Amino acid sequence: MERFCDLEYKRPDFAAARRRLSAVEKKIRKAANYEEYREGYQELEDVIKEVYTMSSIAHIRNTMDKTDAFYESEQKALSAGSARLQLSMQKVIKAGVASPFRKDFDAEFGPQLMKDAEMQLRLFSARIVPDMIREDRLGQEYSRDAALCKCDFREEECNFYGLLKHMESTDREERRDAFRAWAALYESVSEKLDRTYDRLVKLRVRKAKKLGFGNYIEYIYPSRGRYDYTAADAKVFRDQVRDVIVPFCAELYEQQRQRLGVEKLHWYDEALVFPEGNALPIGDRNELVAKAGKMYDEMSAETGEYFRFMREHELFDLETRPGKHLGGYCTFLPTYKAPFIFSNFNGTSADVDVLTHEAGHAFEAYLASRTLPLANQISSTSEINEIHSMSMEHFAYPWMESFFGEKADRYRYAHLCSAVTTIPYLVSVDEFQHRVFEKPEMSAAERRKVWKEIEGIYLPWRDYDGNAFLEQGGFWMQKQHIFLYPFYYIDYALAQICAFQFFLKMREDRKEAWENYLRLCRAGGSRGYFELLEYAGLDNPFQEGTVEKVMEGVKKAILEFGEKI
Repeated sequence: MERFCDLEYKRPDFAAARRRLSAVEKKIRKAANYEEYREGYQELEDVIKEVYTMSSIAHIRNTMDKTDAFYESEQKALSAGSARLQLSMQKVIKAGVASPFRKDFDAEFGPQLMKDAEMQLRLFSARIVPDMIREDRLGQEYSRDAALCKCDFREEECNFYGLLKHMESTDREERRDAFRAWAALYESVSEKLDRTYDRLVKLRVRKAKKLGFGNYIEYIYPSRGRYDYTAADAKVFRDQVRDVIVPFCAELYEQQRQRLGVEKLHWYDEALVFPEGNALPIGDRNELVAKAGKMYDEMSAETGEYFRFMREHELFDLETRPGKHLGGYCTFLPTYKAPFIFSNFNGTSADVDVLTHEAGHAFEAYLASRTLPLANQISSTSEINEIHSMSMEHFAYPWMESFFGEKADRYRYAHLCSAVTTIPYLVSVDEFQHRVFEKPEMSAAERRKVWKEIEGIYLPWRDYDGNAFLEQGGFWMQKQHIFLYPFYYIDYALAQICAFQFFLKMREDRKEAWENYLRLCRAGGSRGYFELLEYAGLDNPFQEGTVEKVMEGVKKAILEFGEKI
C-alpha cells in the first residue's frame, strides 16, 4: 500500500458496478450448491469494497478541505451513485436471504450477517432514493457552513476548535472572551443551521413513513442495528444516569468550583480543572505521534504492529486549520485493510485523547479485518464500536508520563472525571432527538425550549453567564451528530459504562482485561450487541444495578487519583 496522500482516487463506475451486481444476483439465485452461493457473496463483497474504498478516499479529502470544489462535487456524485447502487444490492440481498443455502452460510459465518441483510430489505425501497440523496446533501451543507466559520481572536484566526484551547486558559477573562466568540460564531450561522435541521427532520420523517414506519424513531432503531433494545429501554438507561451519575457530577463540579476559587462555575470554567492550568501535552504533532508509537509498541505486539502500519502509510490528518471539517473520526479503506484517523489538534489534552480514542477504533478495524473472513463482519454497531475506543483511552493511562511529564496524574484525574461528567450530556442529546421526532412539527424556537428543559434535568449546574443565545437553548446545535448521524450519541454513554468495566478490571488484573478487550476487537460485528457484551465478559448497561455498581468502582478510583494530585 502507498501513503494515503499518494492513493489514486477514481470515481467508481456505478453503471459497471450495477451490471456486476446483476450478475451476482443471478449467480446466487441460480446457485446449484453452497460453493456457488458463497462465491456469489464474495463477489458482492468485492464490489462493495471497491466502491466504499473510493468513496472513503473522497470523503476524507473532502473533510480535509471543505473549500476544495472537486471533492465537494465528488461527494454529490457519490451520494447519488451509491443510493442508486443500493437498488441493485437489494436484489442480491433478497436472493441471498431466500436461498436454501442460507443455512450453510449461517453455519459458517454465524447468523448476524443474514439478520442484518433481512433488516436491510425492510429499511430500503426505491421510493426513498431521492430522500437519501437529499439527506446526504443537506449533511454536506451543514458541514460546509460549520467548517467555514472563523473569527479573529487575539490576533489569531480561529475556527471552533481553535477557540477551545483558549477556553482552557488560566486567565478567566480569556476563557470568557473565547466562550463569547465561540457562541457568537454559532449564533451567526444559527438561522442557516435551523433551516437545515428543519429540512432534515421533515425529510427523515417522510423517509420513515414511505417505508411503512409510524414515525422516524421506529425506523432509526433497527437502522442503527438496535435489535436488542428499544426507545423505552433507552429511557430507562437515561433515568439511571439522572439518578446515579448526575448527582455525582454535581459533586465533582462543586469541588472544581472550590479549586478554581470562583463564586459561580460558568460553562467556560468547566473545562479548566485546575486553577494553575490543565495538563497539556508536551511536543508538537510529530512528537506526539512518535510517543504514541512507543506506547503502542510497549502495550502489546498487536498494537505495535498496527500503529507502525498507520505511520508507514501516513493514515492520519491531525492538525486543525481553516476550512477543515469539525471534529474527529476514524474510517476504513477496505481494499487496503487500512483505517484512517481524522482530527483537529488544538494544543490541549484532547490531542492525546485522539491518539487513544480514534486509535482504538482504528486498532479494532485493523485487527478484525485480519481476523474475520468477510468485510461486512469487521464493524459492529456503534454501542460496541465505542467500547473499543473508550477502553483504549483507559488502557493508555500507564504511558501518560510520556505525554504529560510530571502532570500525568493530573491528566488521569481530569480524564476520568471528564469521562463521567460527559455522560449526562450524552443522554441529553439522546433525549433531545427523541423529543424532536416525537413532535417533528416543532419550530426552531420550540426546539431550543426543549433543549433548555433537558439541560435542567441532566446538566443542572450549567450556567452560560447571561449569554442570551445559549440561555435560550442554542447549545444543542453545536453537536454535529444531531445533523449528520441521527440518534448516534447515547451509544457513547452505553459504551462508557462498559469501558469503565475494562478500566476497573485493568486495575485488578491488566492481563485478563486486555485479553478480553482483544477478544472483543477480534469479534468485530460477527455477533449481536448483547451477545458481544457477554463474549467479552461485560455486564449489560441496561440491566438493573449495572450503572450503580460500575459507578461505585469509578468513584473510588477518582478519589484515589485525586489524592495523588
